[in-house]
Amino acid sequence: MTKRKLYLHNALLLTASGLVLRMLGMGFRVVLSAFLGGEGMGLYQLILSLYMVFVSLATAGMNVAATRLAAQSLARGQGMAATLRGLCSTALLFGTGAMVMQAVLAGPAARYLLHDVRAETALRILAPSLPFMAVSGALRGCFLASRRVTPNVVAQLIEQLVRMAVAVAGLRVMAQWGAGYGCAAVVLGNTVSEGVSCGLMLLFAARTPEFAPRPEEPLHPYTRQELYEIVLPVEGSRLLASGLQAVESSLIPLTLSLYTGSRAVAMTQYGNLKGMALPLLFFPFSVLAALSGLLMPEITRAHTRGDGRSTRRLIGAMLKLTGIFSLAAGLGFLWFGAPLAELVYRDAEVGRYVQVLGLVAPFMYLESMVDGVLKGLGEQMATFRYSLVDSVFRIAAISLLLPRYGMAAFLGIMIASNLLTFTLNTRRMLRVAAAV
Repeated sequence: MTKRKLYLHNALLLTASGLVLRMLGMGFRVVLSAFLGGEGMGLYQLILSLYMVFVSLATAGMNVAATRLAAQSLARGQGMAATLRGLCSTALLFGTGAMVMQAVLAGPAARYLLHDVRAETALRILAPSLPFMAVSGALRGCFLASRRVTPNVVAQLIEQLVRMAVAVAGLRVMAQWGAGYGCAAVVLGNTVSEGVSCGLMLLFAARTPEFAPRPEEPLHPYTRQELYEIVLPVEGSRLLASGLQAVESSLIPLTLSLYTGSRAVAMTQYGNLKGMALPLLFFPFSVLAALSGLLMPEITRAHTRGDGRSTRRLIGAMLKLTGIFSLAAGLGFLWFGAPLAELVYRDAEVGRYVQVLGLVAPFMYLESMVDGVLKGLGEQMATFRYSLVDSVFRIAAISLLLPRYGMAAFLGIMIASNLLTFTLNTRRMLRVAAAV
């Protein structure tokens, strides 16, 4: 199979699987909202926001490092066995450390950061998923670098099915005991599915020719400096970003309750937006996410070779396709978002959120793609600075505006935030591409 045909095959496979995963995810969200209700979805989103801090500690940087270092090894004509072993060992170390920290800090974090002790059990159940997730991320990056997407697709599909089956089985028993127990049932599905997915990825890796040891392969195909120059900026930026996002997430229901006068109403509004409206808004993004996952290794290869023409051509193609697609998606949400959300969730409030955010959906999509390209160009520190500026702006705006103006203020903050990050990231990407 030629390079072009392989690329198109992988793009079609990732796009199709991405759409299936998004459809399954949306169906799962509908089921969760039926079991948990708006307040339960709000609690679930709070739990996930704190969990993502530890996910960042366990995985941030490893997927990017695996993709770049494995692509680098292939570009140099080296085997990938030693690269794979080193990356998986490092990932396991990060994941285990994050697991221990989350298990120990679950109680204090639930009480003092999330302001809801019902989250503690779910956080403890989620902790063992982190080593599996870290190793899977390293393996996924190596498969992408070798242009093999089937293992990632199969593992992700089975992971999602296992997650849904375990969660729904648990919800049938535990949801009636309250939102805290319902969330614990849902996250049990996360932990079990991550273990299954990691096992599958390891089996695929053992049968992949590119990952087999070679006699001429160097024992240390990359230096620690090369690894840490990728991992540490991404790790630091994502850890700080996820930490600030967790603070932001805990502030939203807290400040909304000052406006509404009710913690339950505030949690319901928060759950409707973060747990229902935003997943629906990002449903079409699966098509672009597949493109991003494939483009990043290609841009890295072109940039590593110093091929400025190919780098700019790939970036230009990305901007054109993303711009057309995201504009169509934004207009669709603007016109049909409200009836679509009512059809899916039976909730008019969710529909209003989707319709308003449809205005900024094109910039959300473009910003996500540009962020991935910048990481492929080695611009992790730039994305770190921009995410820091954005998080500080959001936290300050939430603290000042939500107690006075409620959810309307938060929607305005989201729009301003996405325009800010889109502008900063796109300007940096164009400047770097022009200098190659």
